[in-house]
Amino acid sequence: MRYILILVLGLVIGAAAAIFFLGVPRAKAIPGARLQAPPAGGDPPGTVVVSLSDSFFDELLGTVFRDLGPPTFNLSGTAAPPGSSNIRHAVFQAACTNSVTLAPEGSNVKTHVQFAGSNVSAPLAFSGSYNLLGNCMQFKGWAQTSVQLSFDQPSQTLYGRVNVEGVNLEGVAPFANNFVTVFVRTAIDSRVNPLQILRPQQLQLLIPVQASNGTVKAHVKDVRSEVQDGSLRLHITYDFTGAKGEINKG
Repeated sequence: MRYILILVLGLVIGAAAAIFFLGVPRAKAIPGARLQAPPAGGDPPGTVVVSLSDSFFDELLGTVFRDLGPPTFNLSGTAAPPGSSNIRHAVFQAACTNSVTLAPEGSNVKTHVQFAGSNVSAPLAFSGSYNLLGNCMQFKGWAQTSVQLSFDQPSQTLYGRVNVEGVNLEGVAPFANNFVTVFVRTAIDSRVNPLQILRPQQLQLLIPVQASNGTVKAHVKDVRSEVQDGSLRLHITYDFTGAKGEINKG
C-alpha cells in the first residue's frame, strides 16, 4: 500500500508540476463555423458532393513521409524550470531539440486518417525529445486525435483542427510522463493548427463561356460534411454569377 501511495503521489505531483511549468494545453480556435450535416431534405441547387476516401489520405501521407520527410513540430521556446542553470540548459538545448516528429508507424500503430460513425480521427505515431530539468528525454508513442472541420465563408477556406484526445508513451517514468504528455499535446496543437485543407483556389470555380463572351464565377456559399461508407463526403453549395467581357481575366 505504501508503494502504491508513493506512485499515486508522484503522478499527482508530476501532473501539477507539468501544468505549472508548461501550462494547461488548450486547442486553438479555428476560423469559420463548424461543418454541419447535410440538410435532411436534400442538398439545395448548386451543390456538388466531393468524396474523399481513407485510401486517398493514406496515399497523401505516404507521399509526405516518402518525398518530404517526417513532419517535425518544434517547441524551441520551451522555458527551463525555475532553479536550473541557464548555461547548462543552453548546452542541453543544443543537443535536445524539444520537438515531436511524426512517424509512418510505431508503437504498433500506423499513422493514418480513419472514418468511423460520424467522426474523422487520426492515430499519430511519433518520437521526440524534451529537455526536462537539464536532462534530454527521448520518447516515443502515439496520440489519438480527432479532426474538426470548419468553413470560413469570407476567406473561402476549409479549415481543420486536430484535437489530441489521448497520448500513449513508451518507457517514460511516471513523474516525467505528465511533462511529456503536455509537451506533445502543446507541440501538436500549436504547430499543426489550424490546417488549411482547401483554399479558395481549390474551392472557387471560374468557367469561361466564349460563345457568350463572358465568365461564370462560382463562389462557395456553404459547406456541409458527412462520413459515409468509409469516406468523407463534402457537400459544397455554390452561388453563381456571370460577368460579361471577362473571359480572359483570372
